[in-house]
Amino acid sequence: MTRATGWGQKMRLGLLLFAGAALFAACGDDAGSGYEPITVIVDDSQSSPFPEGFVPNATTGTDEQPAFSPLDLSALGDNASASAVPSAIPGGLEVGFTEEGYPYRGNADAKVTLIEYSDYACPFCGRYNGVSLPELLTQYGTSGDVRFIFREFPLTGLHPTAPTAHVAAYCLGEQSPELYWAMHDAIFAGQADWTGLPDPAEVLRTMAEGLGADMTSFEECATSGRGEAVVDAGVADAQALGFNGTPSFEIMGDGVEGIFNIIGAQAVGFFQTYIDALIAGEAPADPEPEPGEEPDTSLPVWADTATGLRPDPDRPGVNMAGDHYKGNPDAAVVVIEFSDFQCPFCREHAVDVQPTIDEQFIETGQILWVYKHLPLAIHPLAPAAGAAAECAGDQGQFFEMHELLFASVDRWAEGDIDAEMVALAGELGLDSSVFEACYNGRDALERVLSDLTDARGIVSQTPSFVVIIGDRGSLMEGSLPVDQFVATLTARLEQAAEAAAGGGDSGG
Repeated sequence: MTRATGWGQKMRLGLLLFAGAALFAACGDDAGSGYEPITVIVDDSQSSPFPEGFVPNATTGTDEQPAFSPLDLSALGDNASASAVPSAIPGGLEVGFTEEGYPYRGNADAKVTLIEYSDYACPFCGRYNGVSLPELLTQYGTSGDVRFIFREFPLTGLHPTAPTAHVAAYCLGEQSPELYWAMHDAIFAGQADWTGLPDPAEVLRTMAEGLGADMTSFEECATSGRGEAVVDAGVADAQALGFNGTPSFEIMGDGVEGIFNIIGAQAVGFFQTYIDALIAGEAPADPEPEPGEEPDTSLPVWADTATGLRPDPDRPGVNMAGDHYKGNPDAAVVVIEFSDFQCPFCREHAVDVQPTIDEQFIETGQILWVYKHLPLAIHPLAPAAGAAAECAGDQGQFFEMHELLFASVDRWAEGDIDAEMVALAGELGLDSSVFEACYNGRDALERVLSDLTDARGIVSQTPSFVVIIGDRGSLMEGSLPVDQFVATLTARLEQAAEAAAGGGDSGG
């Protein structure tokens, strides 16, 4: 790759150094990044500047859907019946399979059931399984108070090899529940060994052999398609429940009406709040703030429909927060996109999904769409591309440059970045002298970098989408397939309509 070394490029690099460690997130296609597009995360190490009502995409609360979806046990293979008999592993923890064929740990007749929908390649799932779950198993599993069930939910758009790991665990489960859970734990513990490989089959095979599995049976299972059917069923069930990220949980208790959702790799105390209430036969409430801590009740300016999201009368196509928008400023639903011009998943969304969103929701005036920059540290040319988009926006062609940047990323990411940006401006017919003066100046790049501050503590991956309805919102992360994105936005519009009619809650 060749890069320009002129004053403009040096200035941009200097400002990036000034930004320092503002963002260490990674686009989801980079192995070992530690970040998870499509995963809705509540980071227990940080407090969100959003109000208490600003929740992830799937709300915590009751759900009328059944705890389990039917699954034909014949799909589990000849060994399923034998391995469904509960047994115990060292430490007195019971293991087995439910009547539906789902692996569990803890008392089969426990008063409380916690169902995890998970992805073996998801780093946050790994964090939950390595940090929170062991303590929960010790406190509630061995006591018989909670049954912990695992469901398959690999996010194949992000982790295309994850299903291979899920199938490997399933195949050991055909041999015994003890082997299933041993493989489950080994896969999570060894994420760094297999998630970056184009084909992790050999590493997973070595894991299985090391655990003492019958390798002839394992190989037959791995090629039979039985595991894939179980994985597909788990994904379908998770999506039917409205989950779009991992880990996601359902929790329920005997004698307590409703099913409650927990989203993200929460701290142990968060789970304890729900579990303890259900054990006591009570419906759990959201955990209260720590003593002396008052929840913030105001949205950030850039997400506030009454202030920052209002149009700037002096700058067409720009709102009062300084962000570019398209669509109806008075729409009941606002989507704020955080994106990176060098991120492959952002390009996937821009090219494959956004045109449909524009046609169905934005051009019809149903949704206001706002764009914010989130150039990631692994994409060093993304800030320059963002600055070019800002400069094009000064001439009224922000979204035209946005589309052109994504369409031509293979070209400008490998060439002289400054020259390529000027060339793109020429393709759009912009005033070249005005564009170059803006692009080589300081203001446009500072606009890009200011969005890093806006994202901090709320958004860390690209692409991410903050959906605002009234004074509440939800977070979606990752490049969803167009049909899923359309379905999600349709549901949000219905939600907004119900809220406007006084018939429902506008949150999440």
